[in-house]
Amino acid sequence: MGAMRSVYVLVTVCALLAIFGPMLAPHDPTAINIPNRLRPPGGEWLLGTDALGRDILSRLLHGARWSLGLAFVVSLLGLIIGTTIGLIAAQGGRVADWIAMRATDTFLAFPELIAAVVIAGVLGASTGSLIFALTVTGWMRYARVARGIGLSISNRGYVVQAQLAGLSPLAIARWHYLPSLLPSLTVVWTGMLARAILGISTLGFLGFGVQPPMPEWGTMLLDARIHMRSTPLQMIWPGLCVVVSVLAINLAGDALRDALAEQDAKT
Repeated sequence: MGAMRSVYVLVTVCALLAIFGPMLAPHDPTAINIPNRLRPPGGEWLLGTDALGRDILSRLLHGARWSLGLAFVVSLLGLIIGTTIGLIAAQGGRVADWIAMRATDTFLAFPELIAAVVIAGVLGASTGSLIFALTVTGWMRYARVARGIGLSISNRGYVVQAQLAGLSPLAIARWHYLPSLLPSLTVVWTGMLARAILGISTLGFLGFGVQPPMPEWGTMLLDARIHMRSTPLQMIWPGLCVVVSVLAINLAGDALRDALAEQDAKT
């Protein structure tokens, strides 16, 4: 229990950093200060400075909003799109189910990260391209879960009665399907949120993410790679932020899954 509390605290800290991190930054994250370039940690620069003299701590705090905030947007869009497609497959009959699932299988046939890199490369390096690429390659798991649970409850008495009463498919989905879907989709969402953080950082490191001078953890890794041997801390700090965030969210998702499984076992 104590370990789980620590995980939840860590996740809360990540969320608070994404919201309030820039307010805590001691310096302008984009201000170039060549005389103070590559400063070691200490004094006015708690985590040191990069090759352009920019404060690393300030860039990490501002980067949290980009890395974690964009991951939240991407995973939320994927949740909405995937759940919608899954419900259409579950409610729309055999033809709709076949079309939706073949589309899902087609997207699943391509490695997500490679497909995202290709899409971002074709569209050009920008924040919009980053969001589009990761959303297009990240909705399929939601669709599968929504379809599976939707089909399992489609023949239950309360759903059949709602259909006989003339309720619209949208109303049935809102009042009968979504309450059953929400717990499982929440667990899937935590995993996809962690994957989105990794995807954003990876595309940023490859130059397809948030563009300079705005700080983002992946682009900070890209900027620091040249000085990896002389000042390795430049890469360690943003890399550590990515690892800790992904680990905390994954552990929180595992804890949530176990709690839901335990609750189901009791009922």
